[in-house]
Amino acid sequence: MGHREEMLDVIKRAYAARGDSDAAGLVAAFHPEGLFNLVGDKSALHLTGSVQGHEPLRGAFGQFIDHFDFEKREILSELVEGNCAAIRSRLVIRYRPSGKVFSTEVLDLFKFQDGKIIELIEFADTAQIKAIIS
Repeated sequence: MGHREEMLDVIKRAYAARGDSDAAGLVAAFHPEGLFNLVGDKSALHLTGSVQGHEPLRGAFGQFIDHFDFEKREILSELVEGNCAAIRSRLVIRYRPSGKVFSTEVLDLFKFQDGKIIELIEFADTAQIKAIIS
């Protein structure tokens, strides 16, 4: 298996763990110093910002999983270059507290180190998320 395929395999296993509401499985895809950043204005949406390290990642992902069930993910495009990957996906998400279901697209930018995710920057429609949870 080539470097590209190995990176995509890690990403797809992480996505599968997220789809299965498995925070521990999701964190396992990350380097111990891994960072996750949901891009957005923290004053507009408290979920935005970054966390780094396995324990903070487990806590943040656990909160996301408690509130948002990823019912379906369709990968629309994949781009891999060097130790970086960009994945554009369409998601069907259920906001658990209200049961509201919505569809959205996200762009995930990954950086790898030692076969693990060292950085994941996620771009999502934070205005849509804010409207759903309000």
